[in-house]
Amino acid sequence: MQSQSKAYAYGLAAVLAWSTVASAFKISLDHLSPAQLVLYASAASLFCLLGLLAVQGRLPELAPALRRHWRASLIFGAVNPALYYLILFQAYALLPAQEAQAINYTWALTMSLLAVPLLKQKLQRRDIAAALVCYLGVLVIGTRGQVLELHFSDSLGVALALASTLLWAGYWIFNARDAREPVIGLTLNFAFSLPLSLAWCAYTGQLGTVAWQGLAGAAYVGAFEMGFTFVLWLTAMKLTPSTARIANLIFLSPLLSLALIHFLIGEAILPSTLVGLGLILSGLALQKLAPRAKPAAALSADGGG
Repeated sequence: MQSQSKAYAYGLAAVLAWSTVASAFKISLDHLSPAQLVLYASAASLFCLLGLLAVQGRLPELAPALRRHWRASLIFGAVNPALYYLILFQAYALLPAQEAQAINYTWALTMSLLAVPLLKQKLQRRDIAAALVCYLGVLVIGTRGQVLELHFSDSLGVALALASTLLWAGYWIFNARDAREPVIGLTLNFAFSLPLSLAWCAYTGQLGTVAWQGLAGAAYVGAFEMGFTFVLWLTAMKLTPSTARIANLIFLSPLLSLALIHFLIGEAILPSTLVGLGLILSGLALQKLAPRAKPAAALSADGGG
């Protein structure tokens, strides 16, 4: 019971932190471009992870891990954080935060669908039903309730939000086979992705002076979306005797996030967002009932905002 209580404490701390990041994305994007936010948030996250390893006395583990796994670190780092967050932040730049974050929560379903061709898993009837319910929710959110008219509030933004779920789900499916220790692996991912993000910003002329508010927002995103919170979630998963109990906490995050989006950035929460999010969460709950073993990585990641 003591171990489970600690697991709940770490899990709730992670969920509370993740609930703030949609608002942090939107506030930061008022001062930074999506590419700049990826760059500065990645730098902040790398600094946080290196600091954590230093406190734990594990920095010497990086060099041998780098020699053994530099190819995997380069590939994983190019996908996450470099490409995934570039696409996700562009979606947030185009869409209201409430819409982007709700659509992003379909990544868990996307992972189950991708597991069919990638892991040769069978598609269950409940998965099909869950997909229909979830993507009906996306349709309600994307059209702001005008489902029959199929007129999206921002077609590109919705497409990018859905594309980000493909990248995130694919990343965690392949990450399940990653031989690297999770925190070491994540640190190496950021170490390799940072030069890629820097090169992209240099190529596109986005290395100019930025406002301190943008840098502060990027530091927060780097620490609480990409860095420390991941470690809190991993710790909760290691402490709990029941991963399902901790995994279910993630259902609190979108609801808390909507409240923060309303109070912190002043978005009026649309009825279509509430209906669509309700459908998405119902679809995810239905999908969790499917009698199939999920990829192990499904229990170790959030919804990317």
